[in-house]
Amino acid sequence: MKKIKITDLSSIEAVEKIPLEKRFDIQSTYDMIKKGAMINPDAPAISLIMSGDQFDAPLQINYREFLKKVTQTANFFHDLGIGPKDVVSYILPNLPHTHYVLWGAEAAGIANPINPMLETKTIADICNAANTKVLVALGEFPGSDIWEKALEVRQHLPELKAIVSIFGPSDEPNGIYGFDDKIESYNGDQLDSNRIIIPDDTASIYHTGGTTGLPKLVPHTHLNEVALSLTSDMATELNSGEVILVGLPLFHINGTLMTGSYPLSIGAHIVLMSPQGYRNPSIIENFYRIAEHYKATAFSAVPTILSMLLDAEKGEADISSLKYVICGAAPLSVDLFERFETYSGIKILEIYGLTEGNASCNPYYGERKIGSIGLRLPYHEIKIFIVDGDGAFVREAKTNEIGAVCMRGPCVFGGYLEEAHNKGIWPREGWFNSGDLGRQDENGYLWLTGRKKELIIRGGHNIDPQMIENALYRLPEVQIAAAVGRPDQHAGEVPVAYVQFKKNQCLTEKQILETLKIEIGEPAAIPKAIYVIDQMPLTPVGKIFKPDLNRDVTLRVYSNELKVLGDLTNSVEVQVNADKIHGLLAQIIVNPKTGIEAESVRDRISDLLARYTICYELIFV
Repeated sequence: MKKIKITDLSSIEAVEKIPLEKRFDIQSTYDMIKKGAMINPDAPAISLIMSGDQFDAPLQINYREFLKKVTQTANFFHDLGIGPKDVVSYILPNLPHTHYVLWGAEAAGIANPINPMLETKTIADICNAANTKVLVALGEFPGSDIWEKALEVRQHLPELKAIVSIFGPSDEPNGIYGFDDKIESYNGDQLDSNRIIIPDDTASIYHTGGTTGLPKLVPHTHLNEVALSLTSDMATELNSGEVILVGLPLFHINGTLMTGSYPLSIGAHIVLMSPQGYRNPSIIENFYRIAEHYKATAFSAVPTILSMLLDAEKGEADISSLKYVICGAAPLSVDLFERFETYSGIKILEIYGLTEGNASCNPYYGERKIGSIGLRLPYHEIKIFIVDGDGAFVREAKTNEIGAVCMRGPCVFGGYLEEAHNKGIWPREGWFNSGDLGRQDENGYLWLTGRKKELIIRGGHNIDPQMIENALYRLPEVQIAAAVGRPDQHAGEVPVAYVQFKKNQCLTEKQILETLKIEIGEPAAIPKAIYVIDQMPLTPVGKIFKPDLNRDVTLRVYSNELKVLGDLTNSVEVQVNADKIHGLLAQIIVNPKTGIEAESVRDRISDLLARYTICYELIFV
């Protein structure tokens, strides 16, 4: 089939003249993977390298073996009592086994990927909310606490039927099944259940950051995931037999779908860059050699990773095979975008996707507007709505007017599993309010300008600020507390907390952080700093006004970075204000020393602030 090439909005509209249902003849992710495997059954499907220092000695599985293992895994789960409405949760690093479990679970029932770095209580809460019937976890392994967590979690799951250990032994009297002991006894040719999967069946349930105490779970249908693979193929440029490097985790939709089901659906070759992915320092150190060795076509990353790769030694590595990198999950600064492309020669395709659904991408063949999240994906609609305080629709925004980014389409989910999370998210029937603020220009390109919802996104990881705030309020000395994201060069933003103490009460930052380390279930959510203030900014009705805190923390960061300009300037003043185009804008007022050229100061400031995402403008006086 001829590759569709998206260039602009008119080319998307041309694609949509053929209804989506006529563009594919598959009903489920299992059918999709089977179709991809049939393109060339002897071609490599997945290669696993254990570390960046051993990149040329992979464990490799071809498509014939991969499809067999997925089918065997589905039949194994069926034998354990998993039916179409039953959930298999897994706590696994990046392994071929993780793909067997994910797609096998979706063929037998419903898959629920879980972040292994979460604390035990949080994992147990997710499993209970999802109604987990089978839990799959990495067995005892040096340097890993996953199995220990799994055994503890098990004690809190009264409905659990079995626990499956990857690379661990069976102990069937105690309900433990060793995956590698059992799997070869199952049929790898077809599904024993004879299940007929329909597009609206639930395929998976993903955990995402929420703003209430309940786990926020996002169900995907088989149609959602099949449509994501199809539209991703239209928007990017990967072909059968080509290689995509994967370093993002296989509990996140970027790893499982964008660089998982999509390449698998077209017979491409996935290279898993170690079980730890990008968290393995040797992967970053050897990234360009890995790309050269496998003649990789593409990879996916968050801005944090691009920042790290900008500092990695490229040496003499020939990376001319790399056509593009997909970058999403967090804002990417214009300076980092330009510097990475200049350094690497790799084209960046910024995408906009949520656990709730992918929505847009800068076109590979068309104009890429730097700083934009691109054009809507085919068969998807994105509109900017003006909504009221309760999230209800008021009107559609004008061109370039900031409002709520809302979307609908086959990749967009139908609502959170827990009904409490669905309040106020549908301004119009079928239209999901992403919680992000943005504008749409005259060419249909989307620009994010901020987030109305309060999630903190640390390197693509969603953090619920209420988790931090609740822990702070358990301290008797704290009167008012608020958590926000502080701009960060590498992670985009990191959590920090503002605290107002009760009268005649106080604690040190160290005392507060020691308590939070115990109270908070996500290590990534522990604040990087505690700022004690005399008066928390409040709205007229007494709510905490977080935009003031966002301005303050940006001011702190930029002012601190610019302290080193003393040898070039008489004075530097930073002001941070709301902006109708950028959301937040930092104005940097500079008085250069006599004899110092303004361009020299401009270049130095660019070096200092290149990797931050808050826009700035320079004013010379």
